[in-house]
Amino acid sequence: MTNAINTSMLGFVIGDAIGVPVEFLSRRELANHPVKSMRGYGSHNVEAGTWSDDTSMTLGTMKAIADTGMIDYKVIMDNFLSWAMGGEFTVDGDVFDIGITCRTAIIDYKETGCQPLEAGLTDIRSNGNGSLMRMLPIALYCHYRNISDEEMKEIVNNTSSLTHAHDISRLGCYLYVVFVRALLEGKSIEEAYEAMLQSDLLGYSEEAIKHYDRIFSRQLNDLTIDEISSSGFVVASLEASLWALLNTTSFEQAVLHSVNLGNDTDTIGAITGSMAALVYGFESIPSQWIDAIRNKDYLYGIVTNFTKIVED
Repeated sequence: MTNAINTSMLGFVIGDAIGVPVEFLSRRELANHPVKSMRGYGSHNVEAGTWSDDTSMTLGTMKAIADTGMIDYKVIMDNFLSWAMGGEFTVDGDVFDIGITCRTAIIDYKETGCQPLEAGLTDIRSNGNGSLMRMLPIALYCHYRNISDEEMKEIVNNTSSLTHAHDISRLGCYLYVVFVRALLEGKSIEEAYEAMLQSDLLGYSEEAIKHYDRIFSRQLNDLTIDEISSSGFVVASLEASLWALLNTTSFEQAVLHSVNLGNDTDTIGAITGSMAALVYGFESIPSQWIDAIRNKDYLYGIVTNFTKIVED
C-alpha cells in the first residue's frame, strides 16, 4: 500500500485506531499518561488496532464508489445503514461508536423512506464531525477524476448532507477536501493551506463562514495548545487537526500530538493522519502501527477496489 490513496487511507485508519482507546479522556489525563504508541482496550474495551465509526463510514463511502463507479448517494446511505444496523464495515461486526446525528439520520432514512439527501439534520446543534470524518474518499475521487471545483463543492455538500446538512458542517467538509486535494496535487502544507483560504465560498452562509474565522485569519499556527479545542464540534475538530499538522514535523508527531489533545481523539487523529500521511509519505508511517491494524485484508480489499475505479 504505497500510492497516495493507500497511504492517506492508512494514515487515516491508524489515527483512528490510536485515538479509540483514549476517546473522551481529558487533555489533563493524557498529559499525565500520554499516548506514545498503539494501545488497546481503554474507553471502548477493544483490542489494539481496532478502528471506529470514522473508518467504517469512510469504507462504506469507498465501497459505494467502487461498486457504482460514481457518487451514488443512495448506495452510500444504504452502506451506512448496513453498518449501523448490521455491523458491516467494522473489524468484527461490533458497532461500538456512532454519533447521535449520524444515528438519527440513518434511522430516519430507514424508517421514513425519505430520499438520501433529505435525511440529514439541519439544526445548528447538529454540527458534530460525523460528516467531516468521512470526506477522504470524496477528496480522492474528485482529485483522480479531475472533478471541477464547482462540481466538487456540490458533491461535498451533498455527501455531508446525508447526515449533517447544516452549512457549518458542509463548509468544514469542503475546506478539508480542498486542503487534501491540494496535498494530492503535490503542494506543501503551507501551499495547501493557502489553497484552502482561496477556495470559493459562494453558497455558504455568512454565519457558517464566521465560525471558521480562526482558520481564515492565518493565525491558527500561532495559537497555543490552550487555545485549541478538541471537541466533536466540526469547527473544533478541523482546527485541531490542522493545528497539529502545522506544529509538527513528522507523521508520528502529528498523529500523537492530535490524539493527546484529548476528547474526540479518534476522529481528530484520523483526520490528522490522513493529511500527515500525504505530507510525509508511506515510509514515514511506523511499521509497528501498520502491523497492529486489525482486519487489514478486509480494509485493503475495499481500498484496492476503490483505487481501481477512481484511477481508471
